[in-house]
Amino acid sequence: MNSDDAQLFVEEANEGMQKAIDHLEVELGKVRAGKATPAMLDGLFVDYYGASTPLNQVSNINSMDARTLVIQPWEKSMLSPIEKAILAANLGVTPMNDGVLIRIVLPPLTEERRRDLVKNSKAIAEHCKVSVRNLRRDAMEGIKKLQKDGLAEDIAKGYEAEVQQLTDKYIALTDKHIEAKEKEIMTV
Repeated sequence: MNSDDAQLFVEEANEGMQKAIDHLEVELGKVRAGKATPAMLDGLFVDYYGASTPLNQVSNINSMDARTLVIQPWEKSMLSPIEKAILAANLGVTPMNDGVLIRIVLPPLTEERRRDLVKNSKAIAEHCKVSVRNLRRDAMEGIKKLQKDGLAEDIAKGYEAEVQQLTDKYIALTDKHIEAKEKEIMTV
């Protein structure tokens, strides 16, 4: 057995852990922290002539101010389907259709709602940590199997240490992200 195979396990773990962090950033971006951002509506799909289409592909989404989002569909006929999609998504907001565009005014966050958002954010971060740990486990198992097949023990231990360092790095990065998000949510 050569160490190239072990290095491959380390690289795959690193790649997977980075993807977990990227996913965490996307998911935390969707969590409303009191400010209206177009990213809040990512993942919202609208019925566009029978096809389920992302909202941002049938309209322009902008934030007018810190608490107001404006959705301007490219076709007036899309106003009603967009309104229905927002209501169906259960975002806790009521869209206002004025015949030209749709306004969404976000209510100010209560203390209780802020705590719920922090709790949800922490759950998202925990999923990220679980993914990172699973990737570590898979890499470690692969390296142990290589060791069984003839890879020198000291070389295997070096690769295992490298995987553990990656794990520690990405867990710390996750903690940093959730700390920043919690601060953002709790800031009134």
